[in-house]
Amino acid sequence: MRVDIYRRPEPEHKLSYLVVPEGRVIPEEATNVDWVSEQRGVDFDESESAWEELGIDDPQRQISEKGYAITGVLHQLPE
Repeated sequence: MRVDIYRRPEPEHKLSYLVVPEGRVIPEEATNVDWVSEQRGVDFDESESAWEELGIDDPQRQISEKGYAITGVLHQLPE
């Protein structure tokens, strides 16, 4: 699946990532002025159990249910 990746800073010098299918806008419930475009048109295998490099668990389920996948609070990554 080709996706667009956004990031935002979190407290304690950490980062969260939000991933949407390529070309889609961030869904309204996840819209936040802090999201910055990180990469566009990146290939990821949505059948993987996690995208560890982004701190995202179960990306296929998240994208199916919400239209996006997001870093879990416990998996935020250091800047």
